[in-house]
Amino acid sequence: MNDFSPELEHYILAHISEEDPVLFQLNRETHMNVLYSRMCSGHLQGSILTMLSRMINPRNILELGTFTGYSAICLAKGLQKEGKLHTIEVNDELEEMAFSYFEKANLQNTIVQHIGDASEIIPTLNETFDLVFMDADKRRYKEHYDLVFDKVPVGGYIFADNILWSGKVTGEIDPRDTQTTGILEFNESIKKDERVEKVILPIRDGMTIIRKIKN
Repeated sequence: MNDFSPELEHYILAHISEEDPVLFQLNRETHMNVLYSRMCSGHLQGSILTMLSRMINPRNILELGTFTGYSAICLAKGLQKEGKLHTIEVNDELEEMAFSYFEKANLQNTIVQHIGDASEIIPTLNETFDLVFMDADKRRYKEHYDLVFDKVPVGGYIFADNILWSGKVTGEIDPRDTQTTGILEFNESIKKDERVEKVILPIRDGMTIIRKIKN
């Protein structure tokens, strides 16, 4: 979604902190061997996630949509000592690959993997989360938001990824395109939700930063 030229993108990447070698390897393997590899956060977005997580310094993080584990590793870098990141992924074929990189990053005891439907798993988590990163099924963003909201304390954050959806949010919508309609429903609901502050970061495919200000 970024309108950066290749030259400008190269300049940006050359002037931020270098990519963690484990993340570099994970990104490379993802693009070589995994379908829909563009779902991997990558260096720029990953760096932003790490910076934001370090600013918030959460005790517990919940991630919806592990994929190959890149964003989980980035977010976990901002955890408090003894903190935990719970990550949920519906595709069990990615579990082993993600775990192997959690081990390489020495985060195997910090990141807790859950395999299955997020809507079924979220209610079973008896934790509060200072930070939630939503990056799972776009058709169910509103449902997932409602499920996690009460698990986030006042002052906590919810990040929602892909909310510009390759620019489709501004075009004519095919009613059969349930992914786009799911994103649109979510965006409108957040716009009207007076319990939160929100801002959209137009990086990659768009990410909404949501701060809970009241229950």
